[in-house]
Amino acid sequence: MFATRVNRRVERGFTLIELIAVLVVLAILSGVALPRYLDYAARARTSSLQGALGGIRTGIANFYANSSVDGDAAFPTLAELETIGTVMQEAIPANPYNGLSDVIAATAAQAAARTADGTSGWRYYVDNSTDPPQAVFYANSTDETTVEDPAGGNFTANEL
Repeated sequence: MFATRVNRRVERGFTLIELIAVLVVLAILSGVALPRYLDYAARARTSSLQGALGGIRTGIANFYANSSVDGDAAFPTLAELETIGTVMQEAIPANPYNGLSDVIAATAAQAAARTADGTSGWRYYVDNSTDPPQAVFYANSTDETTVEDPAGGNFTANEL
């Protein structure tokens, strides 16, 4: 008995239809995932800003409280704020919206309006000659955050 041998052609690879189907599925997934990823990045940046502001403002408040105990309530000067170990135990972190970590002085009018020019990471206004002394520390950026304001929009970084 002779065995008949059937020549079969072994096909390897994908058809064009299969490749197009995979591309369509990937496009749909990326269309859903990309906006969610961008939202996570924006929320992370806002959280980082809030954390940095909270830490720095706490250091400023502690300095003020300690000076009150000594009898002369005063906020730290810009030089004292930037000196590691005086107000902050570590260097002031970079502003997550512009990547800058330096602090520049603000005038009373700039602090009241929360004016930002983007030339530094942070702005600091201090006036120890008023009664009570005043200090304002804010982000030097007008980028929009993910924190909602009462009007239903979002606060900008310099408004937090």
